[in-house]
Amino acid sequence: MGRAEARKAQQQRGARRAPTGRTKGEGSGGKRSGIRRFFTWKTILGTFLGGILVLMAAAVILYFSVDEPTDPNRLATQQSNTYKWSDGSVMARVGETNRSILPIDKIPPDVRTAFIAIENKSFYKDRGIDLMGVARGLFNTVRGKGTAGGSTITQQYVKNYYLTQDQSPTRKVRELVISLKVDRRMEKDDILAGYLNTNFYGRNAYGIQAAAQAYYGIDADKLTLEQGAYLAAVIQAPSQYDWATAGPNGKRLVMIRFNAVLDNMVEMGELDAAKRKELKFQEPIKPKPTPGMDGQKGYLIQAANDEMNRQDITDAEIAAGGWEITLNVDKKKQDALEKAVQDELESKLDRKDTKNRPQDQSVQAGATSVDAKTGAIVAMYGGQGLAEKDASNALRTDYQPGSTFKPVVLASALETGATTQDGKEINPNTLYDGTSKRQVVGSKIPFNPQNQDDKDFGKEITVQEATNYSVNSVYAQMIVDVKPQAVKKTALALGMKDREGWPEDKPAMSLGTMSANTVEMAAVYATLDNHGKKVTPTIIKSAEHKDREYTPAPAIGGQAISRETADTVTKVLTGVVNDGSGNKVQSSAYQAAGKTGTTESNVAGWFTGYTPELVTVVAMFGEEPGTHKQVTLTGTAGGGRAGGSSFPAEIWKTYTLAALKGSTTGKFDLSEAEMGTPVAPSRSASTAPSSSQSSSPPASSSAPQNTPDPTKSATKSPDPTNSPPKSPTSTPTPTPTPTPSRNTPKPPDPLFPQSQDR
Repeated sequence: MGRAEARKAQQQRGARRAPTGRTKGEGSGGKRSGIRRFFTWKTILGTFLGGILVLMAAAVILYFSVDEPTDPNRLATQQSNTYKWSDGSVMARVGETNRSILPIDKIPPDVRTAFIAIENKSFYKDRGIDLMGVARGLFNTVRGKGTAGGSTITQQYVKNYYLTQDQSPTRKVRELVISLKVDRRMEKDDILAGYLNTNFYGRNAYGIQAAAQAYYGIDADKLTLEQGAYLAAVIQAPSQYDWATAGPNGKRLVMIRFNAVLDNMVEMGELDAAKRKELKFQEPIKPKPTPGMDGQKGYLIQAANDEMNRQDITDAEIAAGGWEITLNVDKKKQDALEKAVQDELESKLDRKDTKNRPQDQSVQAGATSVDAKTGAIVAMYGGQGLAEKDASNALRTDYQPGSTFKPVVLASALETGATTQDGKEINPNTLYDGTSKRQVVGSKIPFNPQNQDDKDFGKEITVQEATNYSVNSVYAQMIVDVKPQAVKKTALALGMKDREGWPEDKPAMSLGTMSANTVEMAAVYATLDNHGKKVTPTIIKSAEHKDREYTPAPAIGGQAISRETADTVTKVLTGVVNDGSGNKVQSSAYQAAGKTGTTESNVAGWFTGYTPELVTVVAMFGEEPGTHKQVTLTGTAGGGRAGGSSFPAEIWKTYTLAALKGSTTGKFDLSEAEMGTPVAPSRSASTAPSSSQSSSPPASSSAPQNTPDPTKSATKSPDPTNSPPKSPTSTPTPTPTPTPSRNTPKPPDPLFPQSQDR
């Protein structure tokens, strides 16, 4: 063996021997590890391709296993919805399909393009589905941003015509497969025509022809691009986006979509940019009532549908029909409420005499009555009828509740253990300065509200008296003492809603300067009546459908505020009825608690009151016909200022007497109410007197007043319709008689006792 060959043999023997200190497979000379041998580029690529093949095979199997339906779903042969009174008797049947099928050439090309621009810009290019759109929709769902964003026009047509509106994964998969098959079988224009003819547009309108007539009073072939752009925008949420009934947010959202329609058309090259700038929104006409929705029925159905929306039942699902909905509304109580409004308000108005009684044309009334123990809405008044007023006054949120909010301030003070500026605990017997226009102390925002008619109530007035006569200066100071943020927290806990424009950190909140509707205020007062246990008024007793389950939201919840707080506020509010601005609702037939409310410029008047059995909110609004502008109620029925203690209180009393007739009425159980004891005057409240303060004479005595127990005098109080209202000095308890320097307020006017009301 040569020297070179020997060296080569030695190297080979060394290579086979494991190096010292290394295990087999380590180092550059070792073998690859098991993991590295497994994850080679070949195995990764093979796995990926194998997965693709499996998915393709699954897709093929799915495609051939899902048959394209041969018959349309029930939407094409729609059933009616049946609405029943609480006793099971039929109130109305609604849902006869309002639809006229049009061929594609009867729909203006610009209008067709408007729908494509906002719903599916790739409609004429895609194959019935948009994979990126599906992925986007799934991503939005995972992120909690809704389920929209993944459906093409073909998919929506398939869903509307063949399937249902439910959001199950099974339905979505079937929709995708059927859409692929429909796209292969049908021409694009036929799919588009089917889509436009099956959509639900609101106003009981199915299809573009019915929508054109419902929103613009014309046939579809006469629609302008602007009108078509609005109809394309409104289909996303018809009940929210209908211009006639939409709130500020709904109008804002539909205008975003309206503008997006036109902007997308420009982007697609289907609309000239210069022409786009000339196009303006065309407001729809006033809606006409649906057959079977006459009188108050339409408003009750509106309220029921809104409640179902909040439980994730869409407008389209409701419109598809087949629902049997039983309301909590009691037919007898509903009749009593309608009659009370007619007798105490409508019969006194002259809506035809626009020259001599112009204010009568602006008067709108709304009311909600709730069983505090169950949360059931037993009666509701929405207005004169859908033909005259298309949206329910009971549900409107564009007016302020005024001084009916003051009990919330008191409840928050009691619940949080708040104190006055000099550390005195706030309770019904705490003394405050009732001087009109006095500057509040401790607020970063200057505020010196005027009392009603600029009346001074003296420098030493109890919280009970201040509530009785709705003294603005006292409650403005109290909300600063409690802190506005704490009061808002209490308001939301009691049932009010946090809307845009809530005046946080401002003492003006004490005067009820946020927005609310009668249902929300009924929730607040029902919770007080229910000893602080949360009440969420509900109008639906049950709703049944063969394809859907509906579970009403619980009407009675947990403790929102303590029983002691709730009962104390109730006891104070009995004083408002017995000795204050709510004295017109007194009756020996029941024991009542309540609060009047009149807003700035007298554009709204409220009376919110309750017995142990029933909570009822009656509101009156000044709304200029046509413009919907808020206008004053002063001059209603040819009279003077129409506040909460006028027509609303009269309606409340008449209704309550009728609603409780024949039933056993009880007394409030206020055993846990804590009224507190009289304390020394809170002098810090007058450390910065205003000009009004300095001119006011001092109180005749520094001795604190003893507030009467309102519950003891409830059955003894005479009916105010047969005797003049009490003045503050008529308290039947041994209270020191104030001298004239006390500036004791005058009794209210017999017809319009608003001088004591804010």
